[in-house]
Amino acid sequence: MNEFTNEPAEGTSFSMLAHTSQLERRFQHLLDQSTPYVPYRWAATGVLLILFMLRIIYAEGWYIITYALGIYILNLFLAFLTPKFDPSVQLDTQANEMEEGPSLPMKNDEEFKPFIRRLPEFKFWLSVTRATCLSIFCTMFSIFDIPVYWPILLGYFIILFCLTMRRQIGHMIKYRYIPFDLGKKSYSNRRRV
Repeated sequence: MNEFTNEPAEGTSFSMLAHTSQLERRFQHLLDQSTPYVPYRWAATGVLLILFMLRIIYAEGWYIITYALGIYILNLFLAFLTPKFDPSVQLDTQANEMEEGPSLPMKNDEEFKPFIRRLPEFKFWLSVTRATCLSIFCTMFSIFDIPVYWPILLGYFIILFCLTMRRQIGHMIKYRYIPFDLGKKSYSNRRRV
């Protein structure tokens, strides 16, 4: 027998790959099962965020981790609010097409375009939950406890949040889209004669 064969190493790597694949399938199955339970998923994420905040308040540290988590969640929230197909970009491309030559007539009133999010709700939830778990994990190590003056970070985050939300709400008003489902329209039961 040759001492330099790689058979045992290949067998163990194949076995490890098979176990990893099986764990990934189980995790994906759990995620698929949790999809219809939106309020419960968000409640669990809210509990994780509350635990993280309590950890930060009582430990009096890791403000940089908190700031990074807040900026990341704000970025995800903005992606959740914006449409997949930005109306401002579509209007610009329509204007360019008009300059290039004749094209088929298109009016915004003629066709129904449903609101499709750039970031779906499930991916938004999953990203927030993963980021919160990672943040909780990072607070377990003192290397991530960088000393900063937290009121400056809080003030900067509040200003950043207000400015970006004002811009986003202005965009929503300008292009007349509502990113939230306000429910089904109800009509009165009166019959017209």
